[in-house]
Amino acid sequence: MSRLDTPFTRQVGIDVPLICGAMYPCSNPELVAAASAAGGIGIIQPVAMTYAHGHDLREGIRLIRSLTDKPVGFNAIVEKSRVLENQMRRWIDVALDEGVRFFITALGNPSWVVEAIHGAGGIVYHDVTERKWAEKALSHGVDGLICVNDRAGGHAGPKAPEVLMEELGDLGVPLICAGGIGAEADFVRALEMGYAGVQMGTRFIATTECRAHDDYKRAIIRAKASDIVLTDKISGVPVSVINTPYIERVGTRASPIARRLLLHPRAKYYVRMYYSLKSIWQLKRASLQGMSYRDYFQAGKSVDGVEGIESAGDIISRFAAEAS
Repeated sequence: MSRLDTPFTRQVGIDVPLICGAMYPCSNPELVAAASAAGGIGIIQPVAMTYAHGHDLREGIRLIRSLTDKPVGFNAIVEKSRVLENQMRRWIDVALDEGVRFFITALGNPSWVVEAIHGAGGIVYHDVTERKWAEKALSHGVDGLICVNDRAGGHAGPKAPEVLMEELGDLGVPLICAGGIGAEADFVRALEMGYAGVQMGTRFIATTECRAHDDYKRAIIRAKASDIVLTDKISGVPVSVINTPYIERVGTRASPIARRLLLHPRAKYYVRMYYSLKSIWQLKRASLQGMSYRDYFQAGKSVDGVEGIESAGDIISRFAAEAS
């Protein structure tokens, strides 16, 4: 049996067990479509679609559908916020109406998403970083787990991919390795460990289809794993970024007041909302406008495997050939 034939590919209906992960602001429709057209699956990030790239969500999904008829996925953030939840419910309704049936949830209780998606015959995977969150997600009915490890970009987890596999491998659902996959050998190694697929983000920023600024793509190509640092100044929790001169100047720690508020059971939601709104603006500016706006370039330690800018299709084809 081919290593490409996994419980994940069979469940979702794709050829290559490879997810082009949702990225704000880098998940433009053309990149999502290219990943799916090549046999993997691209994930729609609704804030990126609407705010960063200026598409009405329904129109953006239809643009993707004009480029490929292969399955695409949708990123549903379920952090506790009435405003965000109401908007996300509307977006999910649109995605379901447009035929999307694979959803990835993160940051909160996914039960209401699971209910809606399962009611439409869809599949839900949830981001986790350790067993207690995995068990909670499974108790809410998710179908698989995105195992975010310590090499991931964005909100990285604390544990190595090998540790996560050992910790979660007995849970009886497909596990996706998220973090540190930049080269073909990384992909094969994850599958041989027992993962049903991988999720890649950083590698897909340095592609011809991604609308990220060339400065961002060049920064990823130049960077090594040792250049990736964690900062809690973006969202209040550690985020993996490239250690640019700007990062060195402003530091990587939130203020003492902010750190105290983040520990408060009520205040933490307002602090996170403040950070989220601030980071949406900063990340959009830096990622799409380049080094004259070099606030933050998110990236994971998979930068070690990124040697140039190429098409998403070429990347997926090369990875698939290596694993066949």
